[in-house]
Amino acid sequence: MSAKFGPAGNADAFPYKSSVDAPRWLKELGLDCYEYQCGKGVNIREETARKLGDAAQEQGIALSLHAPYFINLANPDPESLRKTTGYILSACEAANWMGATRVVVHTGALMKRSRREALDIALGSMKEVLKAWEGEGYSHIALCPETMGKINQLGDLTEVLELCQLDSRLIPCVDFGHLYARTLGELTGPDACKAMLDKMAAALGQERAAQFHSHFSQIEFTPGGGEKCHRTFDDNGGFGPDPDPLMAEVARRGWSPTFICESAGTQAKDALTMKGLYQAAL
Repeated sequence: MSAKFGPAGNADAFPYKSSVDAPRWLKELGLDCYEYQCGKGVNIREETARKLGDAAQEQGIALSLHAPYFINLANPDPESLRKTTGYILSACEAANWMGATRVVVHTGALMKRSRREALDIALGSMKEVLKAWEGEGYSHIALCPETMGKINQLGDLTEVLELCQLDSRLIPCVDFGHLYARTLGELTGPDACKAMLDKMAAALGQERAAQFHSHFSQIEFTPGGGEKCHRTFDDNGGFGPDPDPLMAEVARRGWSPTFICESAGTQAKDALTMKGLYQAAL
């Protein structure tokens, strides 16, 4: 098995009106996967989702889905947990319709708590979500807690890996741009990439770590807050992280993650660039 590459949603160059045509376009470009975006809510109709799934299967494009952004596992309020669980289950329902095998979920905000307090709340919330996820028959769809880009958000790599240790079917969504932004540019280059992948293998075991989900884009950050905005590989501003060392290290290990590119408008083009770097390193 080898790594997969594709965009988050439809790039500015996408020539069609409907996402149902995305798998055909991505196959023609030479990409392998597609992440359907439900960040602002799960609004896709079942008929459309099934058509997208059929098209993806026909073209050999692997599907994932991004759950709504307003999920907050770190909010202890029971009503908030009820809403978060509902958002995740509705995302799983849409994923199930289209045959997507992974649903990416945000971890949440600290809400003036210590990181440890927020993580303990999130661990309890995730246990409740997992009960509902299994109870509704969605446990064939992996939930992927995501590393976050702002310093005041829960979701550095250590926190996401601890969440994923709750259940062997959880897969981390490691957003390397977010980790770069929240460390104010530290996590880039060969040594950083090796250390991050080593940490994943130590926490999850080699086999599960090798299949990790990933978001990647270059990101502009502010010194006080972390992530400011997503950039493109063509932007001239010295934005990071550099994809080349990560592609080389993944290729060297023989790992087979799914890389979803989140560049601002050029996500399909930049996903192809990443695939080229990876294949050159094999």
